[in-house]
Amino acid sequence: MVLEKGYSQQQAADHQEISLSAVGRWVRAERKPTGEKPTVTHSGLNLADQDELIGLRKEIEQLRMEREILKKAAVFFAKEAE
Repeated sequence: MVLEKGYSQQQAADHQEISLSAVGRWVRAERKPTGEKPTVTHSGLNLADQDELIGLRKEIEQLRMEREILKKAAVFFAKEAE
């Protein structure tokens, strides 16, 4: 988000609901010259993969909520059609 979309580090941290220091570490890691070993987190993922994982988990949660809303709407409209 910071490097590709022009967000400030604070905006990216707020949007992803993560700490500003985590965003700063990830940005520094991505700006390292190629050929250097990527920084690995305690989970065994490099920082770019961890950032993507966080985003995907948030997206999954959003999709699950939307699915539940659609299920309830389908039940409502099915009852109304009777």
